[in-house]
Amino acid sequence: MKFSYRATAVTAVGVLALAACSSSDNDPGAEPSSSTASTETGAAMAPLLNLGVVDSPGQGGFVAADMSFATKAPYGQAIYDTLVRATPDNLLEPALASDWGYDSGKTELTLKLRDDVKFTDGTDFNADAAAQNILRFRDGSAENANWLANVSDAVAKDPHTLVITLSAPDPALLLNLSRAAGYQQSPASFDTDTPVGSGPYVLDQAASVVDASYIFDANPDYWASDYQHYDEIAMTVFDDPVSMQNALMGDQLDAALFTGYQGFDQIEGAGYTAHEYAQDWEGLLLFDRTGQLSEPMGDVRVRQSINFAIDKEGLLQGLAGGRGEVTTQVFGKETPGYDAELEYAYPYDPEKAKSLLAEAGYADGFTIDFPTVSFVPQATFDLVGQQLAEVGITANFTDIAPQDYFPTMLGGNVALASFRLEQPATAWETYSLELSQGAPWNSFHTPDDAVAGYGEIIQTGSDADSAAAAAELNKYIVDQAWFNPWYRTITTFYTDAETDVTPQVGNVYPYLWNIVPVTN
Repeated sequence: MKFSYRATAVTAVGVLALAACSSSDNDPGAEPSSSTASTETGAAMAPLLNLGVVDSPGQGGFVAADMSFATKAPYGQAIYDTLVRATPDNLLEPALASDWGYDSGKTELTLKLRDDVKFTDGTDFNADAAAQNILRFRDGSAENANWLANVSDAVAKDPHTLVITLSAPDPALLLNLSRAAGYQQSPASFDTDTPVGSGPYVLDQAASVVDASYIFDANPDYWASDYQHYDEIAMTVFDDPVSMQNALMGDQLDAALFTGYQGFDQIEGAGYTAHEYAQDWEGLLLFDRTGQLSEPMGDVRVRQSINFAIDKEGLLQGLAGGRGEVTTQVFGKETPGYDAELEYAYPYDPEKAKSLLAEAGYADGFTIDFPTVSFVPQATFDLVGQQLAEVGITANFTDIAPQDYFPTMLGGNVALASFRLEQPATAWETYSLELSQGAPWNSFHTPDDAVAGYGEIIQTGSDADSAAAAAELNKYIVDQAWFNPWYRTITTFYTDAETDVTPQVGNVYPYLWNIVPVTN
């Protein structure tokens, strides 16, 4: 019998994620897990999976070097194998690479590759093909090309040995090689319009409709049959939650990621099982920590005041219908560095907020420019503006066109902004994405010696030292009020009675091979 659950509530998940970081991030001689997929026999496959997706492949199409991940992961995972494979808890297992290890300086990764795999065009998979794919992704247009930013070279030492040289240690490299950065496309198809991989499925271009629906047929010669569960997969793109809800209510889908704010009871009433997991955090990004655009924001007491001024539980109920988990930290539950004691570091306390503003010299309050955008519900700005006003902070709301919102935030053009941001699976990714001086979501590129010091330990230290540094970094960021998180949002993935799924730690869309037919 299937059941609803929250993956993040399982204590073991955090332990396993830490183990995953130990094997993939910090141990230069780590051996891959022995639980690799069987290449001999697989379970009987179901005829068809009708899968609801929320994105089309995007401008990069199906070119491996340009493919995105996150909600677009099912497309690439259908066609392409990766060098390593991640379990739902991000333990790393062999895939096209059967073994791997780092040198003592953690700047040279050697991978032993399988010698029995062919791409679906008949081309042999080998180390030269792997090296080309690594460098093409690093130099390509994928939004996650920065995953390989530390790769200085990738070469074939021999036909089945790949050596990747790094300019600096990268604790997330192996994990990223289990994602889009590790996709392997046949070099013979680089200059064609037909994507060719060695993965479990082959795109049926004639039967597919661009930006609407994509049909994949099972690869009859797939080498890892335990990861191939269907004869055919039909992925249907839904541009808005209402149309997806209608498709679910009409029993047109076997499984789907649902991004709506309502309709949950009706969908479950139609016979679907809800698999719920906390994935992202919602709140304010307090970008201007040195007071360049808004002088008050340069004072930590002002940023702390904002954290005390916001009623997180009220926002969770009012904006998300209670579907979430109140938090004040940006580190995810499965991430080394997470601290349960930091969940309520800033309880709702308007009087404390006023007192801090007065201490900082703003007893009469101040005005701050606050961008709004159409894809963030207006209720968000109404409620947050009201709560800030109650402690003396006046939000001067200015509407930004949707296409300009990201450039405005990431360009260092606003002191703060409302947004929903992912909680990565590892401490290093959190540091690289949000905290380091060069991090995209540290949009003013604020230097901080303490942050940089913790980051260096996370990057180069032992497992124990890295985990301890992540915990200290998390507490430092909370104390310095770099952000104003409100709650973790709940992601919902629905399956019908004949389908089951295991969510993926660190990715909003479950990995394709973990969507499976129910066996009696």
